Amino acid sequence: MPLARADLESLLRTRRLDRTLTTALPGVDPRDETAVAPSAHAGLDAHLGGGLPRGQLSEVVGARSSGRTSLLLQLAAAATRRGELVAVVDALDALDVESAAAGDVDLTRLLWVRGHVVTNPGLCGDLNQRALEQAIRAFTLVLQAGNFGLVVLDVAEAPLPALRRLPFTTWLRLQRMVEGTQTAALLVGPQPMARSSAGLTLQLGARGLGVGDWGLERSGNGGSRNNGSMERLGIRFGHSLFDGLNVEARVVRARAREREAGSVTLSTCAIDCA
Repeated sequence: MPLARADLESLLRTRRLDRTLTTALPGVDPRDETAVAPSAHAGLDAHLGGGLPRGQLSEVVGARSSGRTSLLLQLAAAATRRGELVAVVDALDALDVESAAAGDVDLTRLLWVRGHVVTNPGLCGDLNQRALEQAIRAFTLVLQAGNFGLVVLDVAEAPLPALRRLPFTTWLRLQRMVEGTQTAALLVGPQPMARSSAGLTLQLGARGLGVGDWGLERSGNGGSRNNGSMERLGIRFGHSLFDGLNVEARVVRARAREREAGSVTLSTCAIDCA
């Protein structure tokens, strides 16, 4: 039975798994069963088989400046536009709420579970490990609560040694928890962590500077880019310090899924919203 919102918030606070919780979480009406959580971009969703699979644990991985956070905000915005609740378990308190709002994320439908601020993650091994373990416990509680369309565990800024020390069974356990639900569970990290789970892996890598608000190109059979397939997403990000970048997104399917791996190119640029 899903936990009531008050029970969920009480558990998170009692176990000290969060420093700040949003409070304006509206109820969610029962929904018809759907297989995927679309990103609201037809080209990207075509490569994802319609969107992120519901009832499965997927992941978006890439280095800094690879577009992983921008893609996370795109997915969250699409979910809140559908009237769904979104939860982001932010292990190292890295989420920029102003960027989320600028990316059309409805903050009244967002549960932001903030982790600990680690000033220098690369030098704080014990603190990193504790922060990751607490974030995973919070992620588990949110999945148990139910009623969320998208639940994200963001460990993108965590050092790789800390992530590698986590038991591999962690991801299998989380996959079992989300199976049979209408929640799309998502890991965001620097490298693939849960490839053997039932979801998919979307691996991002920077390709240089680009132009346009947001765009997407589907790769040809030989990996070449098809310039005629560019489509606008029209997302605006203000007060940025860079002109833009191209990101190659490689869709890696789990073994259980039938579709072959493919790749797309996402292009983004900063726009002064003032």
